Amino acid sequence: MSDWKDQLGQLVYSTDAGKIDPEPEPEVIPQGDGIVRLQRQTKGRKGKGVTLVTGLEKPEKELKAVAKQLKQYCGVGGAVKEHTIEIQGDQRDAAERWLKQQGYTVKRAGG
Repeated sequence: MSDWKDQLGQLVYSTDAGKIDPEPEPEVIPQGDGIVRLQRQTKGRKGKGVTLVTGLEKPEKELKAVAKQLKQYCGVGGAVKEHTIEIQGDQRDAAERWLKQQGYTVKRAGG
């Protein structure tokens, strides 16, 4: 633990940059086996189905760009949460087609 004198010596606000935040921690990218998995899920979504795309070993910024292109191809909305792309509706066929065109190894997961 740091001493209270050390805490008082830290820069909290600067007129040049505004509020000073501590340095962000480096992003942890989950390691996979190189296979992109597609899964349909309705649990916890009031019966509405979504397609989950997991296994893309990319940083969050690149993952959002891939998600944007995939959503445009499918013509639906979606989001990126915890290194998983969520696409609205059952879009497994279209997502599989697009991912294979991009050169990914794709596998369907779940029932």
